[in-house]
Order: sequence, then C-alpha cells, then structure tokens
Amino acid sequence: QVQLVESGGGLVQPGDSLRLSCAASGRIFADNVMGWFRQTPGKEREFVAGIIWSGGRTVYADSVKGRFTISRDNAKNTVYLQMNSLTPEDTAVYSCAARRGGIIKIFGYEYSYWGQGTQVTVSS
Repeated sequence: QVQLVESGGGLVQPGDSLRLSCAASGRIFADNVMGWFRQTPGKEREFVAGIIWSGGRTVYADSVKGRFTISRDNAKNTVYLQMNSLTPEDTAVYSCAARRGGIIKIFGYEYSYWGQGTQVTVSS
C-alpha cells in the first residue's frame, strides 16, 4: 500500500509559477513510477508528467514540456511538480499517482494509488 498526499495548489496569475508536492508513505519500491495527472470538469484525466523513483527518468506531456519539471527527493519520499509560465489552460485538479513496474505509463487506469488532488487555478 502507498499513501499519497498532495499539497501546493492555489490561485495564481498567468505567467506565475507554482510547485506541487506529493508526499508518499507506505511501501515504496525502487521500480515505483510516480505520475502527475490533471483533470477539469467535463474533460478526461490528462497525463502531465512521470518519473521513475530510482534513476529519475522522466516523461512529459507535450502541453507542459519546457514549462513543467518533475523531480523527486528520495530522502523525503516526495515528488515535486514545478510549474512555470502558467496559463489559464493549466487550471485543473492535479493528482499524484503511483504504480509499480518501472515503466512510465500515461493512462490513469494503469496507476494503482492516488492522492486526493489539489486545485490549481490560473486566472487574472
């Protein structure tokens, strides 16, 4: 079992930056994959970024490439999503997810554990 708790969401203006955190607890293995997803009402959940717990390989959605950075702090069992140059289109509930297997997947159903989500609103 893995428990995930997100934090760091909020209301920001276009062009601002925000850093989300996902604190993981429980049984965390080297082949764990941590992913960030986002969802807005009426839309399907969208993969944002993923990272392999050991090794640090990352994958990004095209829509955030160059603006968002996913990273992890193994000592703190925490994954971060640094979001820069935010636009209103980035407004969503952002959720952290975890899966085993060492392969970064982009579909939510392939992740076994989820946090409760944190709201990010980008508005002037």
